[in-house]
Amino acid sequence: IEVTNPMHSLWSDGRWNKLTMAHGCYWGKCTFCDVSLPYIKNYEPISAQVLCDRMEEIIAQTGQTGFHFVDEAAPPALMRELALEIIRRGMVVNWWTNIRFEKSFTRDLCMLLKASGCIAVSGGLEVASDRLLTLIQKGITVAQVARVNKHFTEAGIMVHAYLMYGYPTQTAQETIDSLEMVRQMFAAGVLQSAYWHRFAMTAHSPVGLEPEKYMVVKDSDIIGTFANNDIEFTDPTGTDHESFSFGLKKSLLNYMHGVGLDYPLHKWFDFKIPKTTVPPDFIVRALEEAEPGMAKPTAKVVWLGKQPAVELFVKNKKGEQYEKASLSFVNKQGVHSITVDKPQGLWLAAMLQQLSIHNAKTLTLQQVKDDYEAAGLEDFELFWDNKPVNTLYKQGLLVL
Repeated sequence: IEVTNPMHSLWSDGRWNKLTMAHGCYWGKCTFCDVSLPYIKNYEPISAQVLCDRMEEIIAQTGQTGFHFVDEAAPPALMRELALEIIRRGMVVNWWTNIRFEKSFTRDLCMLLKASGCIAVSGGLEVASDRLLTLIQKGITVAQVARVNKHFTEAGIMVHAYLMYGYPTQTAQETIDSLEMVRQMFAAGVLQSAYWHRFAMTAHSPVGLEPEKYMVVKDSDIIGTFANNDIEFTDPTGTDHESFSFGLKKSLLNYMHGVGLDYPLHKWFDFKIPKTTVPPDFIVRALEEAEPGMAKPTAKVVWLGKQPAVELFVKNKKGEQYEKASLSFVNKQGVHSITVDKPQGLWLAAMLQQLSIHNAKTLTLQQVKDDYEAAGLEDFELFWDNKPVNTLYKQGLLVL
């Protein structure tokens, strides 16, 4: 089926086996969501081993290796364990799911997910306004979403964002500023697909249960039957949200095709709109912010690559001789070599064997450090954060 929206095309393209990683939502706080109902509030995750058992059983039954995990929001920690289990079992699958744009989705985690067959994620950016995201209790910021999207995109995973307009107390200014944030994300290449949804008040959401808290008024207390529980309401701020609908969707359609990214926002509307208050480089600056330094000691360390060939040699410099080790790594891009002192080189080659993803036991960063120091080597942080080891992150060294 030919569909202009990349994610909608993926949904409709061929067959996807449906599974869930967990029942319910591990976050369960979004104020527009039916968080009071059991299908959201009762959170029960499934182990990675059981999930892979089910996937293998379904593949045997159907011959289909594509999986759509239909979670409300898949937990990052469980996604990590699932990816590790998929790779360890040698399963060749494609899969995608719904997420929250958690800061837990680091560059390394996204690389692991890609290696396991993850091809796309969809998540709620909702209203790209930090004030409204706080009101929604989304637990994210626009800048955080941009950085997470960058990690997914650089790993080769497509990102789809659910966008929202018409949330209680949302102003015309905030709608235009939200559109500007979305435009900048597409322009920066960290968002590939999105869709605008008009806010609907549902009976079992925090907004529906306590509308006065969100400064709106129910037009009726009548609750419909199953799947018919939207409630009409009045927002005293008086913004005509429907008037923005066509312009929002038209601009987004163009952005998804790389068209009109440099157009002034007023070009998408046939009425006067407020000028955006968002700095033109907001997203670019967010993406340039420094990433956190040394990972937590409890972080898991995994090696996805093949074992290196080790060559020992002596380097002469200013009349002095230094014993060195060259480690050569072969991958699809070719051969990559690093050179370190002999003791560190021999230790690193042995450690990479222990860190191989195919080992059942996964070491933490603290355990790696302890092993380094037990070998009589000094200055672990200096060695681990220096250029030779840092280049291995591109070869398959992951800290999760």
